[in-house]
Amino acid sequence: MANLTVGIGEYKISNNESDIIKTYALGSCVALMIYDKINKVAGMIHIALPESSVNLDKARALPGYFADTGIPILIEEMKKFGSVKKNIWIKIAGGAKVMDPNSVFDIGKRNILAIKKILWNRNLGPIAEDVGGDFSRTVSLLVDTGEVILSSGNRSWNI
Repeated sequence: MANLTVGIGEYKISNNESDIIKTYALGSCVALMIYDKINKVAGMIHIALPESSVNLDKARALPGYFADTGIPILIEEMKKFGSVKKNIWIKIAGGAKVMDPNSVFDIGKRNILAIKKILWNRNLGPIAEDVGGDFSRTVSLLVDTGEVILSSGNRSWNI
């Protein structure tokens, strides 16, 4: 069993049923999980910002940092692992309002909207989400079952 840690702007994909893909401390960032329930292929991306146009150099170096560059890459890489569109589900978590009590930047909300728009343009959408709020989340995706476990502080729950 391997714990595959997804850092900010990174993505991980696995078809090893003993793996767990995990990202920590999502604040305004959003974790997008894709799971192929037939082929047992799991992928997760840790998105920090909605649009790559704010920093094209960073988008080239770390495309997963942005929703518009990261999601297409994750989908394409999932296909290389044998994932098939008709077999997948998508879940999202994060997008909280942290360190922005007056909603000056509203990065979390903007991330959620950008992600959904990109998915909708591909005729995709999340089947479950745990987004918003004012707290950070840690997210784990179990490759063997597709179970998504969230935790914050001393509590945990599934989506």
